[in-house]
Amino acid sequence: MNSSSRLAMAFVAAILFAVPAAVAAQTPSFSAAQRQEIEGIVKDYLVRHPELLQQVIDELNKRQQEAEAAQHRAALRDNNKTLLFSPHQVVLGNPHGNVTLVEFFDYNCPYCRRALPDMLKLLKTDPNLRFVLKEFPVLGKGSDDAARVAIAARMQDTSGKKYLEFHQKLLGARGPADEARALEVAKQVGFDVGRIEKDINSAEVKRTLAEDFKLADALGVSGTPTFVVGDEVIVGAVGFDALQGKIAAAERK
Repeated sequence: MNSSSRLAMAFVAAILFAVPAAVAAQTPSFSAAQRQEIEGIVKDYLVRHPELLQQVIDELNKRQQEAEAAQHRAALRDNNKTLLFSPHQVVLGNPHGNVTLVEFFDYNCPYCRRALPDMLKLLKTDPNLRFVLKEFPVLGKGSDDAARVAIAARMQDTSGKKYLEFHQKLLGARGPADEARALEVAKQVGFDVGRIEKDINSAEVKRTLAEDFKLADALGVSGTPTFVVGDEVIVGAVGFDALQGKIAAAERK
């Protein structure tokens, strides 16, 4: 049982034990002895039927998940244009594809690195997939600096083809990503490094990062990688099969 379930179970148990006492205390016809007897009956029943608590926990978790899903759907509707069609983002794959998969990522995130082959395989196997990348550098200054270089590189490559090579090399490299590493990769790929060094402090870079963080906050995104497809927010490196299944479901809708 995870920590949230243990906490929820403790909370539910406390409520179930407290309710009889509260009800009895508000009913003048019950004496102190009767209230004590009611509490004892409830406690004894729960001890003999602990599965009841698990049923309550399961229902509570289900309702919480449904509420979170509803919040995500509402947030996705409200932020649909920025999420899918912002001018401050990288679009890979088919720009006119019938399904868009969005990824919030950090160049120092090991799980983003693990998910990179899944992204490449999806792009290779699905000609109708539109893949959007959102910079979300949450793992320190090195991540922020690498993201700024990446955005400046994107400003030189509207097609995204050269950017994809840069993205693969930087995300797939060993060791921490920072400005120096990102500039080195940009040079290897063939970007104008002098222009990048000027652009990393540009208004466009600042707008891009501000927009991505605002969007992440609106959608409840707190870590990387986080994917969005259709009306679902998918947290973590869930693997190729899971992402492909979500894409297929979005296509059917």
